[in-house]
Amino acid sequence: MPEPPHRRRAHTRTQDLERYAGLFAERTGVMRSSAMRDLMAITARPEVISLAGGLPDTSTFPPKSFAAQMTRIAQESAAEALQYGPTEGFEETVDCILQVMGAEGMLPDPQDVIVTTGGQQAIDLVAKTLVDPGDVVICEAPTYPGAVPVFCSYQAEVVQVECDQDGMRIEDLEEVLGELDAEGRRPKFVYSVPTFQNPAGVTMSLDRRRRLIELARSREMLVVEDNPYGLLRYEGEALEPLYKLDGGDYVLYLGTFSKILSPGIRLGWLCAPPPVMEKVVLGKQAADLCTSTLTQYFVREYFAEGRWREYIESLAELYRHRRDVMVAALREFFPAEAAWTEPGGGLFIWATLPDFIDTGDLLARALRDDVAFVPGQAAYVDGRGRNSMRLNFSGVGEDEIREGISRIGKVIAEQMDLYGALTREHPHMPAGGAEDMGGIDSLVLPFKKAAEGGP
Repeated sequence: MPEPPHRRRAHTRTQDLERYAGLFAERTGVMRSSAMRDLMAITARPEVISLAGGLPDTSTFPPKSFAAQMTRIAQESAAEALQYGPTEGFEETVDCILQVMGAEGMLPDPQDVIVTTGGQQAIDLVAKTLVDPGDVVICEAPTYPGAVPVFCSYQAEVVQVECDQDGMRIEDLEEVLGELDAEGRRPKFVYSVPTFQNPAGVTMSLDRRRRLIELARSREMLVVEDNPYGLLRYEGEALEPLYKLDGGDYVLYLGTFSKILSPGIRLGWLCAPPPVMEKVVLGKQAADLCTSTLTQYFVREYFAEGRWREYIESLAELYRHRRDVMVAALREFFPAEAAWTEPGGGLFIWATLPDFIDTGDLLARALRDDVAFVPGQAAYVDGRGRNSMRLNFSGVGEDEIREGISRIGKVIAEQMDLYGALTREHPHMPAGGAEDMGGIDSLVLPFKKAAEGGP
């Protein structure tokens, strides 16, 4: 009798691994998967409440406007929209990008801008252009979970600098730079999400921004500013982007339309000085020749209507309400031992649990209750963050946020009861309270205890 197909496939897969093992590039041994992408197949199920992905609410985009924009493209520019485009992107698309950056006070030279296939490609192009195996890249702790696999895939040595409520601790960065100096090593760049940071939600203070730029200039050190969330501010005064403070000499700027328009159009951008941009263009040509012309035409039509600022303001108001709902739910359903950030913008809350809880294990249990989040360890390269989680509040409605936090809270309670039963101890915070636990061992962030009241 013939062997069943699934057994043949399993046998073939084992043979394939053995056959190809000696062919893989060395870098594949250090590649890491993206925690968010790993969850996409599961969270796409309609019954799952996903607080995991950095998802904007695309249902807010008016269907009639979308239909009208695509109709105009079909009627007036179909042939051009379906053709290849320049690697750097169309001038009209760059004009739209300049409007977005101008809203935060930045005025880059159009020649310093390249249109990318999403913000993720911009990160990849920076690493491809600048990083050799063994080079040092400095980033925040925690850092954007999607950046970790990129830096690892180019075999960088990633050094993470702790954050507190004012963002990256620049005094700690100076210590790291001094240690590297003593070893005769120089970092290729410092990567930062300074505004409504992903995943922690914190914002780098103006004083620290200025000090970081001073360091960059005195050391001729590149800084990569990733700014997907700057216009999604709910409260407080806007701070000058690093790119504006620097003027574009040492700061490479990454932006995206994913959070202010749609991630599905896969449109981002990178601003860099001409010598860097020349190499970036070569890297993009090798990757995909050019960014989708169809989506670039869509962005052009969208901006031509003149309502993009109004749309972003409506998103910010919607997300502010959802943040408030999540914070209220955390106070109600998470234990008193938990702590979390309360961001003034962006899409994420960083929550921390007692250190005996592993959120990777917790996620496996939570998925059985059809709720998902990103475990904190995905934001590190060294195993920290095991008792923390990233929670997204923009991608689902208020009722789902409340129900999702309730389900996670129940799973946490089960874990705490089990710990108490096994140890005969009452679970408690470390000696210093929420600020000492910090979600990543010694990180200090603006946490709020679950028992506290007020907004």
